[in-house]
Amino acid sequence: MSFAELFADAEIIHAYTRAQALEDGTLVDAGPAAREAGFRMPVALTQAAWVDCVAWTDADNKRKGTWQDEPGRLWDVLWMAFHAARRAGGRQRVPFDLVRVPVVGRGVTARKVTLALMIGPGDEGEPVITIGLPHED
Repeated sequence: MSFAELFADAEIIHAYTRAQALEDGTLVDAGPAAREAGFRMPVALTQAAWVDCVAWTDADNKRKGTWQDEPGRLWDVLWMAFHAARRAGGRQRVPFDLVRVPVVGRGVTARKVTLALMIGPGDEGEPVITIGLPHED
C-alpha cells in the first residue's frame, strides 16, 4: 500500500495553504523582481528571511549612516538564490550564502548569512520556491 493510498479516505482536520501564508505575512511574495532575476516560478521569502536580509527603512539608513533600500537588498537575495537554483541538480533544498549589512545593531560591516532555497509544490501542486533561514521548512 502506498502512502497516498494509506491516507486516501482520511479527513483533513486543518490545512494551511501557501496563499494563506502570503496573505497573513508568514511568506512575503518576491513578485516581479523574482522574474527579473530569472525565476520562472513563484518565489516567496519567509518572514524571518525577509526581516534579516531584505527589510530596510530610511530610519535604518540614518541610524547606520549608510544608504540601502529594500529593492536592492531583495535583488541581492534573489540573484544569489537564482545561482543556487541553477546548481540545485535535482535537490529540493539548496543552501546558499549572502553577504548583507545586518539591520540589527549599529555596525555597517557586511556579514555572511546562509539561506536555504526550497523547491516544492504550491497549493495546486505547481512548483514554487521559498527562500528561508536554514532551520525553516
